[in-house]
Formats: sequence, C-alpha cells, structure tokens
Amino acid sequence: MNQLVISCSLNPESRSRLLAKEIRKNLKACGSEVDFVDLRKTQMPLCDGSKSSSAAMDKGLNERIEKSDGIVMCVPIYNFDVNAAAKNLIELTGSSWTGKVVGFACAAGGKSSYMSVMGVANSLMLDFRAHILPRFVYATGESFDQDSVSDPDLQQRLKEFSDEMTRVTQALCR
Repeated sequence: MNQLVISCSLNPESRSRLLAKEIRKNLKACGSEVDFVDLRKTQMPLCDGSKSSSAAMDKGLNERIEKSDGIVMCVPIYNFDVNAAAKNLIELTGSSWTGKVVGFACAAGGKSSYMSVMGVANSLMLDFRAHILPRFVYATGESFDQDSVSDPDLQQRLKEFSDEMTRVTQALCR
C-alpha cells in the first residue's frame, strides 16, 4: 500500500511539517510504503485555470499523487481555512485525487478553526469522489517544542490517525 504525506506549509518553521514527519514515521511503522512531499521544495505555478499552469508544474508530483492509495495533507490553518498552497496543489493536480483516501492533519494558532478543512474535504469528496478519513488531527502551538511534537496526547492522536489511515486505505484498496 502506498501512502503519500504532503507537508503543505511554506513556512520554514512550520508546525504542520512536524505533524507530517510524525505521521510519516507512524505510517511506516504500520507497514506502508510512504512517499513524502514538501511543498517548500516543489515548483508550482499559481493555478490560473489554463492548461499552461498545469503544464508548468512538476509532472512528478501528479504521478506521485496518482500512484498513492492514500494521501495525508498536513496543513497550516490561516484565516479559518487551509493554506492557499494546499488549495493550489489540488487545483493543479485535480483528477489525480480521484478515488483516493485523504486524511488531514492541521496546525493552527487557536482552537476555533477545528472545522476548517471541511471546505477542501467536501470539494475532494464531491469533485473527485475521494474518501475522506473522518478522523482529523488538529493541533495548536502548545503541543510543540521548537522542532518536535512534544505533547503525549497529540502523539497518541497522531498514532491513532495513522492506524486509521492504514486500516481504511487497506479496506478500500483491496
């Protein structure tokens, strides 16, 4: 089974990237083949709705999404929504998401945005018939040290998320 973990933050001090690294480790421990994409290191034009914006993108990214059985989007929350880079990625790669199991792990500044992934989740579900993992991870700043996930409760939730991602992806990809 192939899982793809995408770190969607462009911030060099990203907390969502710390979630991505922890999830990647957990998914490997569950026996998955895990690919990792860091959008900071990925060339992506802004989607303008034309074929030229998709053509200018790294074709390897589309192939990596298509090859995956499950995708975990680790996103920062800005202004009560996932960041623009995550949405841009989906707009550029569109149909590559068809039928995938998709899970979300979010890092946010406050506790009020816990439902912020619903717009993107609904779009993936309705536009591409993606299967949305109903277990999201939502974390705020106090759960992190400078370069690690420090909260034992969050570590446990990340493990449960990874276990669930593995279980659901295996069940749907038989």
